[in-house]
Amino acid sequence: MNELLGTSLYFGMVLSVGAYLAALWLKKKLGWAILNPLLVASILVIAFLAVFRIDYQTYNEGAKYLSYLLTPATVCLAIPLYKQLEMLKRHCAAVFAAIGSGVAASAFSVFCLVKLLGLSHEDYVTLLPKSITTAIGMGVSEEAGGIVALTVVTIILTGVAGSVMAELIFKMVKIHHPVARGLALGTSAHAVGTSKALELGEIEGAMSSLAIAVAGLLTVILVPIISGLA
Repeated sequence: MNELLGTSLYFGMVLSVGAYLAALWLKKKLGWAILNPLLVASILVIAFLAVFRIDYQTYNEGAKYLSYLLTPATVCLAIPLYKQLEMLKRHCAAVFAAIGSGVAASAFSVFCLVKLLGLSHEDYVTLLPKSITTAIGMGVSEEAGGIVALTVVTIILTGVAGSVMAELIFKMVKIHHPVARGLALGTSAHAVGTSKALELGEIEGAMSSLAIAVAGLLTVILVPIISGLA
């Protein structure tokens, strides 16, 4: 099977896109919050590869082309932000204070988790970029000496968890302001959270897009400073 599919240059890309479209259909059909399209698509791809005993290298030969779209897709998130520039100017101080607090809270939670579980320094720097977008997090992890593959998994799981739980948490703690909701999603759950923010509204999407960029920048600055703490 690996040899046969290895001759198909775009097998991995077709499988990934097909799984994602199936996940979107399932989410639309059932409407369950837990059926996050990224999570469901990942499970479908893993199940397919496991059932047909296809190794990752064969799959990634085609799937790697999707990675090239990651950076431009992230940049495109600036469009809703541009449409809400006046809103950003009105809440500028609160916006940057909120993002800074979110980045600090993320780093502190990782530090506490590492100490509680007795994890190594390598694990610590691997987990530090968990709440920023993959395009930035991979570089931060590699530079700090972390395990890049595990960083990517952690980032994806963080984004999916944030997206799935966001509305429930907003209701529980009574967060109704669109700016606050967008900033919370973007700072804690990066691009996956931003896709959820765009579902909630244009203002939420714009603020979440801003949070991705600022949180990523702050994390790049913060990680070299605090990476030696654990």
